[in-house]
Amino acid sequence: MNTWDSPWLNFKFLLGVAIVGLILLFGLLGPLFWDTDLAYTGAGPLNKPPVWQEGGLPEHPLGTESNGRDMLAQLILATPSSLKVGFLAAIIGMGIGMVLGSVAGYVGGWWDHVIRTFSDSAVTIPALVVLVVIASYVQMTDTTAMALILAAFAWPGPTRLVRSQILTLRERSYVRMAHLSGAPALEIMFVEMLPNMLPWLAASLTGGISVAILGATGLEVLGLGPTRVPSLGLIINQATTNAALVRGLVWWWLPPIIILMVIFVGFFLMTIGLDEIANPRIRQFSSSRRERTAVGETPAVVHGDGGIGGGEDTALEVDDLHVHYFTPRGEVIAANGVDFSVRKGE
Repeated sequence: MNTWDSPWLNFKFLLGVAIVGLILLFGLLGPLFWDTDLAYTGAGPLNKPPVWQEGGLPEHPLGTESNGRDMLAQLILATPSSLKVGFLAAIIGMGIGMVLGSVAGYVGGWWDHVIRTFSDSAVTIPALVVLVVIASYVQMTDTTAMALILAAFAWPGPTRLVRSQILTLRERSYVRMAHLSGAPALEIMFVEMLPNMLPWLAASLTGGISVAILGATGLEVLGLGPTRVPSLGLIINQATTNAALVRGLVWWWLPPIIILMVIFVGFFLMTIGLDEIANPRIRQFSSSRRERTAVGETPAVVHGDGGIGGGEDTALEVDDLHVHYFTPRGEVIAANGVDFSVRKGE
């Protein structure tokens, strides 16, 4: 049975996907419907309120700021930039973490000791403080440079996650059968293990994206991010620098904050949904790998509540149980003609 069929487990994830998808469409398709040249200095009148307030102009529905830049055009350009930093940093960090975690969990030995020591030590480093120090000395001219700096602190979590999952999966019967059949290590990793880690990896990736966006926004608000590329944090920084809050220019600083909140809520829902799907206590995960099913070759006879031959103290009795698992590597016999009983109180 496919775990993804559960409507409750799917609801949070799909809602998060819908929210993030709408934000992506706003940033990617916005330039097709709105003139983004209005985002540059002097493109319009100064400090005009939104169209629903007195003095607002239809050609600037979200108003303008002190330099005459249209707020809607700025948000359209800034949203993809902020998302790009988060995606790049999280993907790079996930890639590094998958490589290091795979080596640590699968190879083991001193490789495991060294990688585990470094990852555990990296977690204790105050990342925000180090990022501020690095950003104050490194001139970041574009979002790629910021993403690389953030990725340097994004790998410990995925590394520990992948390592722990591989340590668990390598003891499974289908992985042992792959070893016995002489399958190469890379094939075992990518065919047998990786598909079973997909929900955990996806949850870690979505969480990493939101954390990276938060870190990038913090640096931009402090004035330590790229100034040539519009971003949500840069808009907030410019609003703070020009005392927009004191001057009552709410339309300058509030819209980017709202977009950031919506982004965080979307990725949070995606992460929670994926965590629930991946949690075996909620439901056994069936990966995209070929389904492995358990069948009873000979029907087991089950008696309960003092059934046949069990006596008054027997709560459950199973006779002649056969359990066979069919994997891509062949058939695995987990139980063959097993008889057992469980007494009350056991």
